[in-house]
Amino acid sequence: MRAVVQRVSSASVVVAGETTGQIGRGFLVLLGIGVGDSEADAVALAQKIVGLRVFDDSDGKMNLSLADVGGAVLAVSQFTLFGDCRKGRRPSFVEAARPEQAEPLYRTFVAELRGQGLRVETGVFQAHMDVSLVNDGPVTLLLDSRRAF
Repeated sequence: MRAVVQRVSSASVVVAGETTGQIGRGFLVLLGIGVGDSEADAVALAQKIVGLRVFDDSDGKMNLSLADVGGAVLAVSQFTLFGDCRKGRRPSFVEAARPEQAEPLYRTFVAELRGQGLRVETGVFQAHMDVSLVNDGPVTLLLDSRRAF
């Protein structure tokens, strides 16, 4: 499971002209689910994100978490995070999980974030989405459940 975590001042997602998720301060999380990922990956990744201390404290140091600053999460499914561009010009997505495997894991990830007391907004699984954000910093992190974190 891969996540691009962006610290944002605001973020939103629009599907077919309708806003499906919108947050102020917090994280925009683009979540990719790969072949072989499990519920354990979803839970561990969510817990890692909840604990990230990347918001400034009173001394201007990245030392505060989402909960510390009252932040929210906008979680957007993003199968293209498993695009393999090593050969040719057209990415291969064979490492991305099929929708029937990926959607329940995406929902598990969102449920785990909510279970940690965070406000979580979402996009629409498998929909074409217009995602907007104001990246705060910018701070952007790449997380992968297949690598030790």
